[in-house]
Amino acid sequence: MSDRVILSVDAMGGDFGPRITLPASLSALRRYPFLTIHLIGDKPELERRLKKQRLPLSVVSRLVLVHAPDAVPMDEKPSLAIRNRQQSSMAMAVRLVSEGEVDACVSAGNTGALMAFGRLVLKMQPGIDRPAIITSVPTQSGHCYMLDLGANVDCTPENLLQFAIMGSVMAETVDGIARPTVGLLNVGEESIKGSELVRMANELILQQEGLNYIGYIEGSDVFSGKADVVVCDGFVGNIALKSCEGLTRLITKKVRHSFTKNMYRRFLAMLAQPVLREIQAQMDPSKRNGATMLGLQGIVMKSHGGADRKGFGYALDQAISEVRQNVPQKVSDRLASFVNTH
Repeated sequence: MSDRVILSVDAMGGDFGPRITLPASLSALRRYPFLTIHLIGDKPELERRLKKQRLPLSVVSRLVLVHAPDAVPMDEKPSLAIRNRQQSSMAMAVRLVSEGEVDACVSAGNTGALMAFGRLVLKMQPGIDRPAIITSVPTQSGHCYMLDLGANVDCTPENLLQFAIMGSVMAETVDGIARPTVGLLNVGEESIKGSELVRMANELILQQEGLNYIGYIEGSDVFSGKADVVVCDGFVGNIALKSCEGLTRLITKKVRHSFTKNMYRRFLAMLAQPVLREIQAQMDPSKRNGATMLGLQGIVMKSHGGADRKGFGYALDQAISEVRQNVPQKVSDRLASFVNTH
C-alpha cells in the first residue's frame, strides 16, 4: 500500500461549514506531508477564504478545491437528500471514495443523509444491513468501542447482533484483541430487564458462539473496562455519548472554578497543573471526535456537527489512521471468516 493518503472533505457540512473545515484541513496538510485533501464545497467561498491565508507551496500543492453547487441542510430528511442533493458537497465527497479518487471521506454534516449516501454509493459489507457509527470511549483500563452512536435510531434485534459482530471484528483487527468481550447496554443486568428489542437481541447474540458475549451491562459499566465492545441502538448510544461529553465539560469547568476561588487554591492549582493537564487530555471529548460508519465498503468518517477546528482535525487524524491500517479490508476479511466459521 502506498504511503500517500488522499481524503475528500465535505467543506460545507456541520454547524460551521468552511469556518471550521477549511482551517482544520490546512492544519492537517501542514502536519502530514504525505496527505492530499480534496476540499468539496462552494469554490468561490473557499477561494475567498484561502486568499486570507499565507500558505507555503508545499501545502497549496496538496489541496484540491472541488466545486459543489449544493449542500445538505443539517435538518433535511435522508430521503430528500438522496433525491435532491446529488450535487451536494456531501454526496460528491462520498462518490470520490467509490470512484477510487480518494481513500476516505470526512463530513460533519447531516448524519442520516451521510449514512444514506454511504449505503447507496459505497454499498454494505456482505451480511450487514446497516452501517453503525462506532468510536472508542475512554475506560479505566484504556478504551472500549461503542456502537451505534446515532446512525440508526430504530433498530431490529438482527441489527444489534450485526453491530455486536462488527464491533468485535473492529476490536480484533485494530487493537489485536484475540477474543474481545462484548456487552449489550441495558437498564440492568438481570435477564428480565430491558425493552423487548434488547431482550430479543440478547437471545440472538447468545446463539453466536464466536462472540465472547458477557451479557447485559449497565451505563456505569461502560467506562469501567468491563467490555471491549458496548452495543446499543443509535438512540441510546447518541444520548449516552453526548451526555458523557456534557458531563466532562461540566466537571472541567467546576474544577477550574474551584481552583480559582482564593490565592491558596490558585497556588495548589499551579502545583497540580501537570496532573490536571493529563486528566484533561485524557477526557477531552474533541480528541474522541471522528467516528467510523462501520459496515460500509469504504471509509466514511463522521465528525460531530458542532466540532471546532481541533475536533474536526481529530476526525481527519482518525480517517488517516484507518486508511493506513486498511481497516475496511481487514474488517471485510474478518467478517467473511466469522460468517464462514460460525
